Amino acid sequence: MTHVFHRQTAKVPPVAAKGDGAYIISADGRRYLDASGGAAVSCLGHSDAAVAKAIHDQVDALAYAHSGFFTSDAAERLAERLVAHAPEGIEYVYFTSGGSEAVEAALKLARQYFVEKGESQRVKFIARRQSYHGNTLGALATGGNAWRRAQFQPLMVEGTHIAPCYEYRGRATGETVEAYGLRVADELEAALQAAGPESVIAFIAEPVVGATMGAVPAVEGYFKRIREICDRHGVLLILDEVMCGMGRTGTLFACEQDGVAPDIVTVAKGLGAGYQPIGAALCSGEIYRTIQGGTGFFQHGHTYMAHPTACAAADAVLTRLLDDGLVGRVGRMGAVLRGALDDAFGQHPHVGDIRGRSLFIGLELVEDRGTKAPFDPARGVNRALKAAGFDEGLMCYPMGGTIDGQRGDHVLLAPPFIITEDQVGEIVDKLGRAMARVL
Repeated sequence: MTHVFHRQTAKVPPVAAKGDGAYIISADGRRYLDASGGAAVSCLGHSDAAVAKAIHDQVDALAYAHSGFFTSDAAERLAERLVAHAPEGIEYVYFTSGGSEAVEAALKLARQYFVEKGESQRVKFIARRQSYHGNTLGALATGGNAWRRAQFQPLMVEGTHIAPCYEYRGRATGETVEAYGLRVADELEAALQAAGPESVIAFIAEPVVGATMGAVPAVEGYFKRIREICDRHGVLLILDEVMCGMGRTGTLFACEQDGVAPDIVTVAKGLGAGYQPIGAALCSGEIYRTIQGGTGFFQHGHTYMAHPTACAAADAVLTRLLDDGLVGRVGRMGAVLRGALDDAFGQHPHVGDIRGRSLFIGLELVEDRGTKAPFDPARGVNRALKAAGFDEGLMCYPMGGTIDGQRGDHVLLAPPFIITEDQVGEIVDKLGRAMARVL
């Protein structure tokens, strides 16, 4: 008997009782290796003593103070540290309680920026198909995943969606990687011309697409062209790093590897590492100063924004990532994981592609490796694989609709940064057994 409204009404999940490094232990004593970090959240595993101590210390001093009355040392420290490591031009941090809130804040901030500038005719956003930016209505509207949007479509403010940078399925035979990247980036120029560039607020994209496509990075040169197009038309560039940021792809901000700086970047998930709910929208000094010199007030806010305990936890997480060298470890362990996956599944008849960056890796599952034909969605491969993996004691993150929101299956791996080589072997072994059962 439960009164919790769980994600699925047909099944009550097991009770998680304890965390032990990369494992979650259920109430019946079973150990589950968290190979997906939940949803790419638990970058430090489930029993980090330093973060737990920071939370306890902050609660002992001050658990909460409403941001309409006070700031806190924890929020100020965290913002200063984030800005110190942020892309060039990013100077201010707006704290939220999670990723969807961070994206909502980014969208509204971008709109208000242009209103304050006297460009209130800018009312449109452009995003990419098969993107995911959150479950609140504004974030869902900019997101491009058909399955998530379908039943809420009548409630959403519509934008424009262009093709993702999806080399495995998008690059034509004989087309160079560079030419492909420029071709799909130039779809933004075409979309701007169709909409009227003066009517567009921003282009929003994930540097590495996470949940909806399975760790798909843009090819080299793509985001540099995107940045050029945005600058040409005075359109803001919003990068959504809620899933791929905070060290997950080997650098604190994923866009560092693409050689671009956004006007707004959103982070969450790994920022709090699961120890507290927290997210943030970081913006340029230009955006902040425009509002400061205008109304002086961002017409937005949430009760728990800049929550002192959450900020203290996130500051401790950053200490672990930066000062204790865990971000540097991500690249090394990512290479170990990728090598093990290539060895085990590189020639698997139903694995079409293995892609990603560092400890953010996706495997695309196909009916036919040669033709790249996906499985029939009715077969429910992704759901069956999640269940089979869980039976094996493995938490992984399979999803369907990889290609267009309806067809295609993938599994996303995003293990904690503390993962060991032995645990990499455990991930591959358990995933292999689960795939054998399902495929």
